[in-house]
Amino acid sequence: MNDAVFDADLISRYGGQGPRYTSYPTAVQFGSEFNPADYEREVLLSNQDPIPGPLSIYVHIPFCHSLCYYCGCSKLVTRHPERAESYLQKLLEEVRLQGKLFDQDRKVGQLHMGGGTPTYFDNQQLERLMTGLSESFQLVGDGSQEYSIELDPRTVDAERLHRIADSGFNRISLGVQDFDEQVQKAINRVQPVELTLALIREAPATGIESVSVDLIYGLPLQTPDSFSRTLDIMIEARPDRLAIYSYAHMPRLFRAQRLIRSEDLPDPAMRLEILQLIVSRLTAAGYVYIGMDHFALPGDELCLAMKSGCLQRNFQGYSTRAGWDLIGMGSSAISKVGSCFSQHVKSVQQYNQSLDAGRLPVERGLMLSAEDHLRAELIQRIMCGGRLDYRQLDEEYSIDFRRKFATEIAALEKLDKDGLVELHADYLQVTGKGRFLLRSIAMVFDAYLQHGDNRKRFSKIV
Repeated sequence: MNDAVFDADLISRYGGQGPRYTSYPTAVQFGSEFNPADYEREVLLSNQDPIPGPLSIYVHIPFCHSLCYYCGCSKLVTRHPERAESYLQKLLEEVRLQGKLFDQDRKVGQLHMGGGTPTYFDNQQLERLMTGLSESFQLVGDGSQEYSIELDPRTVDAERLHRIADSGFNRISLGVQDFDEQVQKAINRVQPVELTLALIREAPATGIESVSVDLIYGLPLQTPDSFSRTLDIMIEARPDRLAIYSYAHMPRLFRAQRLIRSEDLPDPAMRLEILQLIVSRLTAAGYVYIGMDHFALPGDELCLAMKSGCLQRNFQGYSTRAGWDLIGMGSSAISKVGSCFSQHVKSVQQYNQSLDAGRLPVERGLMLSAEDHLRAELIQRIMCGGRLDYRQLDEEYSIDFRRKFATEIAALEKLDKDGLVELHADYLQVTGKGRFLLRSIAMVFDAYLQHGDNRKRFSKIV
């Protein structure tokens, strides 16, 4: 993929609203006509593959101790730990139900626990969850696995980090957002710098192989100078990965965001200045720009996956091991198995009730058509590789690419003229300038947007 080139004018012109393409079709298209039987049928078909692939598991733990005003995740803020215990018991029941569906010889190469705050569970609860997973699925510990967990540094000390590593995790993701004290107060997430740095320093001694840090730009009271100081700290700490997300202020959708004063948010010009600062500082410090909001050191698996063609977009953002079935467990979790997407109920109460009744808490989903599969592949290749080889796609899908997508190629001519892509007779190549606008380029191939779907449902591209 070409080296990224920051062009503020292009970003301003093309940086409107659009999907993040953690899936295609996006979750907007999921429908309630999809049911648990549909999901179970797809699992059976996946098991019957001549060579059933390894599995990836995502576990959602929705609980938080306090409310972060910026957050748009599916979460439950509570000071009643007994609710987490009740949820864990139901989660273990789902683990058993899901484990019975999948062939036992399918190894779990990837595991991720997200939230909410997974470390809302105490050490014993996390260990019980890992034990339950190991009893129902074939977890591996040979060094090939990627088992990660999101940590709130305010809930984890060095001793607990060792316990987390001992329970099977070899990767951690630390939520930070910003180190500036005024910004932290404005988003109700006060987190001393030393808590984060202590975990990054301690991680190698525990056997943790990779540390990722999440930051957000566009938060209230942020300025280029203040965020530059946050970058100073991160560059010196040198985590393996950095995910630096653009804050999407959507108070009509997320009630917590109504507690943020709109007048405190940086204006569009300042947001672009901060983004340009992020890219220039991190690439100068040796980080590789993976795409959208991800940066990684050259030896990290994300960089290696990008070079080998195994990079993918899924519901955790950029990830490795493309093509694996993804099993989502817990409230609101999304699965991608075979030719279906499946999402659980978002309410913890409804989730518990479904498991009490002995059924999977599937609320909605989607069966992918052949057209969906094809367009999903095109979007995946744009988002992860920045290139479409028409002849290769002709052979793989028995199509005439230029004829089938004549309308899309015509639409891309404007992007070619503006320097986001290069259109050639046999291939499309994303340019360095286009790397910041991968979502805009991918949207050309989104049939649901072409049919008039409301783009206001999605966040701003930059």
